[in-house]
Amino acid sequence: MVKLTMIARVTDGLPLAEGLDDGRDMQDAEFYKQQVKALFKNLSRGQNEASRMSIETGPYVFHYIIEGRVCYLTMCDRAYPKKLAFQYLEDLKNEFERVNGAQIETAARPYAFIKFDTYIQKTKKLYQDTRTQRNIAKLNDELYEVHQIMTRNVQEVLGVGEKLDQVSQMSSRLTSESRIYADKARDLNRQALIRKWAPVAIVFGVVFLLFWFKSKLW
Repeated sequence: MVKLTMIARVTDGLPLAEGLDDGRDMQDAEFYKQQVKALFKNLSRGQNEASRMSIETGPYVFHYIIEGRVCYLTMCDRAYPKKLAFQYLEDLKNEFERVNGAQIETAARPYAFIKFDTYIQKTKKLYQDTRTQRNIAKLNDELYEVHQIMTRNVQEVLGVGEKLDQVSQMSSRLTSESRIYADKARDLNRQALIRKWAPVAIVFGVVFLLFWFKSKLW
């Protein structure tokens, strides 16, 4: 069965729409939604170049397609036919582009096209039962092949992003520590200059005062 459906802009990972009823029968739906958001974040950084991919996660599989800088993603049971999952996404893509295509690039807030949920729910119902004559015909459609679509593990895919995040955090920490070190070095240099020239300044000050007093007395 189709469990989750989410649509996001690839350039920045902005979520554009999702199935509002998705995941209500799942106790851990929020966990998988967070994985999807992490995946969208990775895609926005250009870490997964494949325009079509399946990603295994626990008892489920994420399937996504990228078209026109938009990612259409669904999560299904592992037993759900891969061919139907991608045809479901193709249907969503075609309608989403037809209805919202001109506004995708200018969308500025998350879930700007939340009304698309109506079409998501209607289409999902058509794909839920794999035994209907309609879906059997789709499975037998030899013109639509999915064998070439790569399947990977979610830890493998998201692990790349986590490692990059760690590198980024380490870089930020080193930059911050470098600034602190530079500031301390400047303070130490000032203190050293003060210790070096303070006695000389005192001597000159005393000499100046002596000359000043003498000039006053004379």
